[in-house]
Amino acid sequence: MLPSAKQVENKGLVKKDLLTIDGLSKDEILFLVHDAIRMKKRKQYGHELEGKTLGMIFEKSSTRTRVSFEAAMIQLGGHAMFLSSRDLQLGRGESIEDTAKVLSRYVDGVMIRTFEHEKIETFANHASIPVINGLTDTHHPTQALADLMTIYEYKKTFSGLKLAYIGDGNNMAHSLMEACVKVGIHISLACPEEYMPDTEITAQVQSQAKINGVEVQLTSDPVEAVENADIIVTDVWASMGDEEEAEERIKFFQPYQVNERLCKYAKSDYLFMHCLPAHRGEEVTTDIIDGSHSVVFDEAENRLHIHKAILKGLL
Repeated sequence: MLPSAKQVENKGLVKKDLLTIDGLSKDEILFLVHDAIRMKKRKQYGHELEGKTLGMIFEKSSTRTRVSFEAAMIQLGGHAMFLSSRDLQLGRGESIEDTAKVLSRYVDGVMIRTFEHEKIETFANHASIPVINGLTDTHHPTQALADLMTIYEYKKTFSGLKLAYIGDGNNMAHSLMEACVKVGIHISLACPEEYMPDTEITAQVQSQAKINGVEVQLTSDPVEAVENADIIVTDVWASMGDEEEAEERIKFFQPYQVNERLCKYAKSDYLFMHCLPAHRGEEVTTDIIDGSHSVVFDEAENRLHIHKAILKGLL
């Protein structure tokens, strides 16, 4: 069960930063999901972040992350500043450490979308303000939180559900594994042997799963992963930064397409989810992503609401 609205009002995030799902407790995740659902239901904008400013650093392009964070700040009464790495001295040789210290004097929080996860960790270690991971090559925590919110809206529980992730063992696979074991969702991942999730992250997740009584399965067989699943999730076969490998990856990932044949192995009321953008006809067929089981656009909208909860909780 999620905490009550009264509990949410009296509770915040213990952490200064949001860099990975693993860095959050179960209670903090439930708090964020509940608060996001609560704010989604209210009919008018709030003033919780009036006078606050969020700096948004982008080294990777974005639609959902940029628009949803900026809109979230506006809807809570604050302001957001788009900071392209091409426009910052960071892109001309200024150190991450110095940039973090300077921006800490100007804004109330920073959201970063970048490549190497080590960059955002270094930034957070030298910043005196909250730092939010808007995506790195290794983790995508805000998307995983939006996915949990979407699942709860439809299933009204986390406990005992099975999520099947099909495709590349990338940042989404890592964050979904971390999220599922925290809240009690069993997760089965089907990836080509050459593209399995990071072994260190997997080991950490499996250790946490044993403590929480959750099953984590890694397989190269998508049918095995999808069997009796409540939720099916996929992602593009070549993430940002891997575009040069796209043609080579297709030969490995073709058997991992989410299509009608594969989805027949899931439960009759399964949800289909995708963080978007989707390459229709590659990782998922059009009839699935536009079908009655698909909740991808609710999932996309929920980025806005979960971002409001994260920003309110941290700032």
